[in-house]
Formats: sequence, structure tokens, C-alpha cells
Amino acid sequence: MVVGICLLTASCGNMGQVLSAMTNGTGVVNAITSVIGLDKVTAQGLVGTWQYKNPGCAFTSENLLYKAGGEVAAVQIEEKLLPYYQQVGISANNTMITFNQDGTFSSKICGTPFSGKYTFDEASQKITLKGLLLSVNCYTKREINGISILFEGKKLLSLLQTMAALSGNQNIETISEISKKYDGVRVGFDMNR
Repeated sequence: MVVGICLLTASCGNMGQVLSAMTNGTGVVNAITSVIGLDKVTAQGLVGTWQYKNPGCAFTSENLLYKAGGEVAAVQIEEKLLPYYQQVGISANNTMITFNQDGTFSSKICGTPFSGKYTFDEASQKITLKGLLLSVNCYTKREINGISILFEGKKLLSLLQTMAALSGNQNIETISEISKKYDGVRVGFDMNR
């Protein structure tokens, strides 16, 4: 399978990018797990505190992953998201989430608190976060050193706009590009403990 992805990525992009993505230490494993649901998080594995590490993305199907050129496309999307996230102010210091055993969560997104109750469906990897003013669905994906919390592009935009309204952050409009560019890709946050 990895060889097939290498061949697909070689035909869709620059060979240097292919080699870089496949040899960056995590590229081979990421190439296999760049699709939602291939490597599942358990309900018990979700419990704990997770800090933002990098932008994250995953394809909603293996077919989309292959069409996009495999892991190189995922790496490129994450690299393109980084400046948007930096402009909005997302960092490890102000973006985190804690999932508690009792079904409650607390989080900060760009420093703005969001808490409430959550449900997690292991089969679909769907997390529903319900707060006082906001309810949002996201998905999780296991990563080598943590998990990704991922949203449909428009849902991430909606969440960030709500957080911006609560915090007064006017830079959030730059993130609107996400919902236009990445159909069939879920984007969000790579998190670690």
C-alpha cells in the first residue's frame, strides 16, 4: 500500500516533496492513517488533556486520499493552514481540550474557554461537544504521538467565528479560506498530551 501511495504521489507532485513526506519520520505511518477511521481512538484513549501541536487534516475517504496524491497532499494542506492559524493566534499556549471520564469537557480555543458535555461514538470517531451557547461535531483520528481533532471546513470556520465573537479577535476572517479550499478534507488540530 505504501508503495502504491508513493507511486500516486510521484505522479501528482514533485518527487522532492514525496521523498520529504515519506522520510520525515512519520510520513510512512501518516500515509497509512491519513483517512478518518483507519486508526481509531477508543473512548478511554480520548480521556485526558490534549494540547495543540500543529494544524491537522484527514481525508474523508481513501478514494479522496488517492486522488489528492496521498500523504504529500495532507502535509501540504497542514503547511498551508499554519500561517492562517498563526495569524488567528492559535498556539500550544492557548488551545487545548480536556475530556473527562464523566462525559464533560473543558477547552480553550485561541484562549477563549468552551466547556460542557461531550459524547463520543467509537464506530464513527465522532465527538459531539455541547456547551451553553454552542454545539459542534468533530472527529478524532489517532496520530503517532497523540490525536487529531478535526472538523468539516465550514464547521471549523463557524467554531472559530463564534470563539472570535466571544473574545473580540478580528483576525478570524482569514480562516474563511479553509472552508472554500478543502472540500472532502477535515481540518483542525493535531494534539498531544
